[in-house]
Amino acid sequence: MNVLVIDAQGGGVGKQLVSLIKQKIPTLKVVAVGTNSAATSAMLKAGADSAATGENAVAVACRKADLIVGPFGIVIADSMLGEVTPKMALAVAQSSAKRILIPFNHCDNVLVGVPDFATGKLIESAVAEILKAVGQKSPSVYVLK
Repeated sequence: MNVLVIDAQGGGVGKQLVSLIKQKIPTLKVVAVGTNSAATSAMLKAGADSAATGENAVAVACRKADLIVGPFGIVIADSMLGEVTPKMALAVAQSSAKRILIPFNHCDNVLVGVPDFATGKLIESAVAEILKAVGQKSPSVYVLK
């Protein structure tokens, strides 16, 4: 299974995702794509197997992914302070991959009915969904309800 982690800005969320994914399933292939070089670098340092930067990298990686993980802003054009281009959002939205989107209420995008949980809990919940998607269970990771 090919897991694609997409992040923007400083790559902090992507870094935490990659690190926890690799901790839980070290053999899982994780590709990291940042909207900028800082985000890409952070995810690569966290243990991503490969990484790339920019609009075309997002488009190509989305075609090859089985699972796409990142903040929900990756499907909204011009989100994340404008770093997610319309082409990037479209590539994520049109991908045949399963998407695990983390609900951060930032940058004028608010998901109504979704509590504002701490980032660490949201990351753990996302990784729990990844574990389910690849058919593994981990009692130390929980899903927020």
